[in-house]
Amino acid sequence: MKYCETFSGIDCPNCALSIENEIKKQDGIERVEMDLMREKIIIEGRDRESIGKALTTVGRKYPKFRVKSFAESTAVNSTKRVTVSEGLLFVGIVLFLVSLGMRFVTVSPLLFFCLSMIAYILIGLPVFSHSVRNLLKGTLFDENFLMLIASAGAFAVGEATEAVAVVLFYRIGEFFQDKAVERSRRSITALMDLRPDFARRESEGGRTESVPPESIEPGETIVVQPGEQIPLDGVILSGESSLDTSSLTGESMPRFAGPGAEVLSGFVNGSGVLRIRVTKRMSESTAARILELTENAASRKARTEKMITKFARIYTPLVVLAAVLTVAVPVLLMGAPFSVWIYRALIFLVISCPCALVISVPLGYFAGIGRASKGGILLKGSRVLEAFKRVRTVVFDKTGTLTGGRFRIRRLCPAADVSEEQLLRAAAVAESFSGHPLAICIREAAGDKSDSPENYFGVDKEEIECSEKAGFGITLRSGSRALYAGTRSLLEANGIEVPEPAVSGTAVCIGDETGFLGFLELFDAVRPEAASAVDALRKAGVGRIFMLTGDRNGAAKEVAESLGLDGFRAELLPGDKVDCFEELTGNGTGGTTLFVGDGINDAPVLARADVGTAMGGIGSDAAIEAADAVLMSDDISRLPFAVRLAKKTGTVITENIVFSLGVKAAVGIAAVAGYGSMWAAVFADVGVALLTVLNSMRILAFEKKSLDRKRFSVHTGEKSK
Repeated sequence: MKYCETFSGIDCPNCALSIENEIKKQDGIERVEMDLMREKIIIEGRDRESIGKALTTVGRKYPKFRVKSFAESTAVNSTKRVTVSEGLLFVGIVLFLVSLGMRFVTVSPLLFFCLSMIAYILIGLPVFSHSVRNLLKGTLFDENFLMLIASAGAFAVGEATEAVAVVLFYRIGEFFQDKAVERSRRSITALMDLRPDFARRESEGGRTESVPPESIEPGETIVVQPGEQIPLDGVILSGESSLDTSSLTGESMPRFAGPGAEVLSGFVNGSGVLRIRVTKRMSESTAARILELTENAASRKARTEKMITKFARIYTPLVVLAAVLTVAVPVLLMGAPFSVWIYRALIFLVISCPCALVISVPLGYFAGIGRASKGGILLKGSRVLEAFKRVRTVVFDKTGTLTGGRFRIRRLCPAADVSEEQLLRAAAVAESFSGHPLAICIREAAGDKSDSPENYFGVDKEEIECSEKAGFGITLRSGSRALYAGTRSLLEANGIEVPEPAVSGTAVCIGDETGFLGFLELFDAVRPEAASAVDALRKAGVGRIFMLTGDRNGAAKEVAESLGLDGFRAELLPGDKVDCFEELTGNGTGGTTLFVGDGINDAPVLARADVGTAMGGIGSDAAIEAADAVLMSDDISRLPFAVRLAKKTGTVITENIVFSLGVKAAVGIAAVAGYGSMWAAVFADVGVALLTVLNSMRILAFEKKSLDRKRFSVHTGEKSK
């Protein structure tokens, strides 16, 4: 059984790892995965009973850890405990302030010591209780235990004020750190929150009832009021509205929709009441697919993130060893004063917790993924975000990627004794069985001139044999009659002699059992944003940009030259794309390779590329599943943004690592040199952790204003046309 639920009460990655390992030890548990940033836990176990028992057992050991479905059994009711703890903290702070005032007046040293000791106990009680509990479980290097040793040692060498200050500022720092992480988590999660709370199902008589979206079946009708999120994919039956699609596509401008328009779950109804016929179940809806991809992204961690996790496991023991050596070497080998060097060694214990690293690094990647999502780019894990940072070669598919995928007929070139109307009619009949973009274009162009296959062949539709071969075309047969539409190779393979079409665009050759009927020249306009996207990619550090297509060489050359690409390969069959991709990128300039495509035939290359990116709006399901990233609005101008965002995220994470280790190293060196203090050590612990969390949150504001302006200009341009 697979169990997925939200949890709360845990903000420290070390604690999360301990809980994860503890659950794995329980009977009947096969796999455990905790996503601290999204507060999600996935458990695979024998049955629900064994999972519940494991959570209950772990909940007793970690009272703060609460799992939603097992909240009553996995957590102690801590309301009274929190109230008492806060009261004791307040009394302890008052006594600490009184003891500070005593330093400026003549009082009994014993009274000063007693007040400091009482304040120390009252303020540090939660720290002490946690440290003892964890020590009994065998957790020697728990930060609470190390804080207890450090502060108790300060008392022992006569630094009572600093001992109390250590636990006080540690608790204050932990409070603000937890709040900062919690707020950061909410801010980022809100960017990707597409879950509908309910759906209004319409029943007979026009009445509506609010039900869980999971209970709605395809074919049923739902009603969406203004301001509500569309809960399921469907088609508008009645009503008109402007839709906010920003949660899925990142587009800031509203999209108008009326009867017959297809709408997706996650869109927000801006105005007007909409009646929608549901086309997909909740589990198959667009929002559910995106959420599933986002949930699975947690397991695809970046190399830096994995490195920091491993480093955190050895960091604390190393610093504790440094503390032991700091006191042992001078005292035992050089006869230095014990009280002086034990104080300096205690500073190492305070800075020995790696929280600043293990919180800020995954939080930085989490913020980067959230910012990308808000910009209309779905990244499947921090590994993908890190890979975008190193992109040096980009390879595009043509149709539907660099071009809009909306073909138009440029001219009709019938053979001798064949009229343009006859050629177009035959082409429309041949393409009536196909869903290819070229087929759709031809049928739309034929319009009233189109004919049904039954009339054309003079038989029932069931008697017409249809075969379509990817990369070649389609063949219809009925008795002795045949109709071909596709490449020159398709017709020649069936014994039809075809002259070389003198075209710059895409040629669809038409023939039947009598011979060659002519060809249609189609063109696919380059996307308006393609040229600026290519230019922006080069400015972002991409050295080489290529194109792969199954289209004719002339059409491919026209697109490649207009965009200034470094090279292209044309007339490729689906199986050839992977080989050509490897050929183009084999002698690269280092870095990673990015492939952008939209069709089913692009799926193998998407999987082969270092970073595969699919067009999410018109892209096939196979392409989206195979890709590492998805452009939800089919806007390739988001690619340069993704590269810049990845580099910014990498810079922020590097800043956090360097700052965290730099401050801790500086405090440690100062301690050995005799210039350190407990106050500085506390800042190097919780203070640095808080600052790195705040620094990570800067990623959420990356290029926010400039991207919004760009969206507006793109929409305005399209609208003006």
